[in-house]
Amino acid sequence: MRDPERVLNSLAQQSKISMYRFERLYRILFNKEIYYVAYQKLYAKEGNMTPGVDGKTIDDMSIFRIEQLIELLKSEQYQPVSSKRIYIPKKNGSKRPLGIPSFDDKLVQEVIRMILEAIYEDNFESCSHGFRPNRGCHTALSRIKDTFTGSKWFVEGDIKGFFDNIDHDILIRILEERISDNRFIRLIRKFLNAGYMEEWTFHRTYSGTPQGGIISPILANIYLDKFDKYMNEYIHNFNEGKKRKPDTVYAKYALRKIRAERKLKIETDKKKREFYLNRINECCKARNNYPSLDEMDSSYRRLKYIRYADDFLIGIIGSKADCVKVKKDIKDFLGEKFNLELSDEKTLITNTKKNAKFLGYEIGIYKTDQTKRIGKGTAQRYYRSKVFLKVSMDTMKKKLFEYDAIKLTYHNGKERWHPKARPCMKNNDDLEILCQYNGEIRGFYNYYSLANNSYTIDSFYNIMEYSMYKTYACKYKSSVRKVLRKYSKNGEFGVDYIKKNGKTVRCEFYHDGFKRKPLSRIKFNDDQPLIKITRTSLIDRIKANKCEICGAESVLSMHHVKKLKDLQGKRIWEKHMIARRRKTIAVCHDCHWKIHTGKLD
Repeated sequence: MRDPERVLNSLAQQSKISMYRFERLYRILFNKEIYYVAYQKLYAKEGNMTPGVDGKTIDDMSIFRIEQLIELLKSEQYQPVSSKRIYIPKKNGSKRPLGIPSFDDKLVQEVIRMILEAIYEDNFESCSHGFRPNRGCHTALSRIKDTFTGSKWFVEGDIKGFFDNIDHDILIRILEERISDNRFIRLIRKFLNAGYMEEWTFHRTYSGTPQGGIISPILANIYLDKFDKYMNEYIHNFNEGKKRKPDTVYAKYALRKIRAERKLKIETDKKKREFYLNRINECCKARNNYPSLDEMDSSYRRLKYIRYADDFLIGIIGSKADCVKVKKDIKDFLGEKFNLELSDEKTLITNTKKNAKFLGYEIGIYKTDQTKRIGKGTAQRYYRSKVFLKVSMDTMKKKLFEYDAIKLTYHNGKERWHPKARPCMKNNDDLEILCQYNGEIRGFYNYYSLANNSYTIDSFYNIMEYSMYKTYACKYKSSVRKVLRKYSKNGEFGVDYIKKNGKTVRCEFYHDGFKRKPLSRIKFNDDQPLIKITRTSLIDRIKANKCEICGAESVLSMHHVKKLKDLQGKRIWEKHMIARRRKTIAVCHDCHWKIHTGKLD
């Protein structure tokens, strides 16, 4: 069987050929090796132990199970199972639906996703950052920081119910532009039509991508890539002028300065020289109060565009009338070409004197008079209107409410924040409580570390710190003062614990500050292979045909557990997993049956 890395890189190379149509993609699904890679990518993810409608999870994964899937695919008898719909809470208090597919469907979808990514990734536009390798929220924000300089208006775009309203027929037509394999297309349509089960009632899906499906993000990007290409063409037609006109007031003071400098050169009288020097300084100060170029020049227009999944942000140098027209043109294009609706309520036109919201950040423009040296004795101002990224107090408050770490009071009409204990954690051990708080603080900081005001995360930190103290106090029915006295050493709060080698180690509460991190800059090297697959021992273990408990030579199944900490270490198989620090163990059929029936001690 062909090596999956070579297969996928071959597809990636062919995708660079304009108008090339791919044939015989379906036969890649008969390659067992590519399923091993898919399993390797999926096995550590959360949710794999949650059963779908068919009751199957990642547990009991085996070569035989993969071979059964391949046989069904060869005969085209494979039929995706409906997703099990559940509801999870949103930040605004409402709930959003989430589909839980069968693990077999996840495995097949991951193989399809790898094939589609190899074909389309190199052809996606650089303005797209959602669900792509080496890209994400931070790269999108980095591009905004670099390219939206000088914008006068923001257009915050939101496509109403995008993932639920993708037109299946339009999506299939887009796929058929590059893929000429009817069996592969039919398989994708099966997933699109699989539907979902809610309270044991089947609901057919006539639009949208698979609920909770692994292929949903890549299909969404393929669908909206047409929109990205439209926007790039739109930008080309929208942009006008090579450079702004000089600002008349700035030019007036600059000319006065030049005249004063000329007179100073030929003047010999001391008093008059002093007069001209003062005149030069006054002209410099007055000139620097104005931009060198006319920011309201109607003959100069620019448009910048960044998209992350179904959210996009546009920066415009132009008039508000330009923004209204851009919004209307986008709405018409999405409606006519893709049967999608631009949300009027959420698609806002915002003057850059106020902040726009994108990917959890507040984004605005601020004026700066910073200068940089461009030559000997010559300084030049940076462009005055630079982008800033901000984490708001409201964002921090919402996250603290999400963690149930805060309560509010009001005094003289002013809101006051107070930390509160988290009783749901009182049954956790001391180290777990500390590690959870550290993880939550680091996670929040890592995401908002690009913010110009990242130092304000200290407000979030202070509430989390005293919430933790109160949680320990709740656990031991004590006071914060006694908790601090018990756990503090050299002014730092921490928990001592004993490692397996008997050594005592101390885990301390986070105290590394919240310094702003530099924006990430991703460099792409086209000479390197697009796809690099790293092989782990997981694949070798499942192919070894030797039970890791009894040593019998047999076809193996993988036994999975959710968390290692749930294992008590009383049974022999638990001791094996704890000793190897793995959530998986490769076992024969008999041992696996005994594990589930509790007969393997």
